[in-house]
Amino acid sequence: MRVMAQLAMVMNLDKCIGCHTCSVTCKQTWTNRGGMEYAWFNNVETKPGQGYPRRYEDQEQWRGGWVRGRNGRLRLAAGGRVKRLLSIFSNPNLPKLEDYYEPWTYDYRTLTDAPLGDDTPTARPVSAVTGAPTSVQWGPNWEDSLGGAPEHATADPVAQAMAARLGQEIRLEFEQTFMFYLPRICEHCLNPSCVASCPSGAMYKRAEDGIVLVDQDGCRGWRMCVSGCPYKKVYFNHKTGKAEKCTFCYPRLEIGQPTICAETCVGRLRYIGVVLYDADAVGAAASVEDETELYPAQLKVFLDPHEPKVVAAAEQAGIPHDWITAAQRSPVYSLIVEHRVALPLHPEYRTMPVVWYIPPLSPVVDALSSTGFDGEEAGNLFGAIDALRIPVDYLAGLFTAGDPRPVRLALRRLAAMRSHMRSINLGEPPDRQGPEGVGMTADQIESMYRLLAVAKYEDRYVIPTAGIGRAHELESIGATCSLDTDGGPGMTGNTDLVTWRAGERPRGLFPTLTRKAKK
Repeated sequence: MRVMAQLAMVMNLDKCIGCHTCSVTCKQTWTNRGGMEYAWFNNVETKPGQGYPRRYEDQEQWRGGWVRGRNGRLRLAAGGRVKRLLSIFSNPNLPKLEDYYEPWTYDYRTLTDAPLGDDTPTARPVSAVTGAPTSVQWGPNWEDSLGGAPEHATADPVAQAMAARLGQEIRLEFEQTFMFYLPRICEHCLNPSCVASCPSGAMYKRAEDGIVLVDQDGCRGWRMCVSGCPYKKVYFNHKTGKAEKCTFCYPRLEIGQPTICAETCVGRLRYIGVVLYDADAVGAAASVEDETELYPAQLKVFLDPHEPKVVAAAEQAGIPHDWITAAQRSPVYSLIVEHRVALPLHPEYRTMPVVWYIPPLSPVVDALSSTGFDGEEAGNLFGAIDALRIPVDYLAGLFTAGDPRPVRLALRRLAAMRSHMRSINLGEPPDRQGPEGVGMTADQIESMYRLLAVAKYEDRYVIPTAGIGRAHELESIGATCSLDTDGGPGMTGNTDLVTWRAGERPRGLFPTLTRKAKK
């Protein structure tokens, strides 16, 4: 057993209102420079929908992630080294700009400088990349709140796979369909295919906290990482010729602050914490034959931070004591392992993601309430979850490789929590059979409620600081972490405050833990 620590995130989709505040603040902080106009490290998608970039989930086209060979070993879906070498100068699996969208602005000068006349001047759209007039055809939120759903959502790869599997299509009339919002960032996977795809070794996974970063000095712009990532969360900066991606706001995390998307989330739906995992078990877990077993296999990779053997092994591996205690208080571990209500996004990609999601109960509640029944009563909700196959099976296509059982269990536990806590709030005797019916006790239900509904700031973000002795220095870095100057992740324009030169790979603050990532 080789214990390692990983910073992870859980998002409660029942709380997301699709306001895009997380996307805007991330954009202002990390991608507000030339060459990254089209890039959104954080974006919020409406599901069902094609997503951003369009149909990124169709790995038959993009060949991202890993596939299991006949010998039981994993290989990159894009092919072996020879195949990737032959296509290094012309990658057939690379998304085009129109698959993302061509960013645009408007020619406002026409409005301000137009001479007086009988005709009203118009500010026409202009490409933010070329500066030439353009015709707006797509955007990162083109399908927001089911906008254009009858025309576009039929191309949703998850919906198409569900229809092929069940012979049942989603009705796309606005009044009859269901929807929810899916915020997405880089998954910072335990088995990242982007790192394995990089020919120059510039992309790496930090050993001390598991964050996946790009060495801007080492990047040669081959863009194999862009196609290798199945979530399409690596972007090419056409101005610098380098790859860039979500950094999990590591300058903020190193001083104990949450990511900027979590900090500004008005729904308070994000949780950040430490999980301990067995690095030696990752390969075997990612290689299980049955895709529906990937979710339980990854659960077994996570280690119980309260177990004395795990604590001893973590200390022997050099993991700091405050990281171990943070793992014991981690809300992420509680939601993923203890309560079993958080699920991974597309485990069938075999990358072992560490950004997990609590599936939304709201489509089921809304459908039930529209019929005139009590949408908060446990018996009604349990029956509706089983009857409304489309939401459950669609969620299974997103989070459990098509297996509806974990999704149904998570939704039933959320329904049991709603019913149990409503009885308490109304002064009624709670039904003890409700928690027992989902394999939980009343105390566990109430503990989950405190975490999901009334958790304070320090309960939602349990983040160990990187170095107490360097607090003032790190605070200065965190205060200027915006990429408002040319270069790569980590450039602040203030080299006096950092221990690495601009653009150099940050080696981390625990040198005894830092080891070169395996390619």
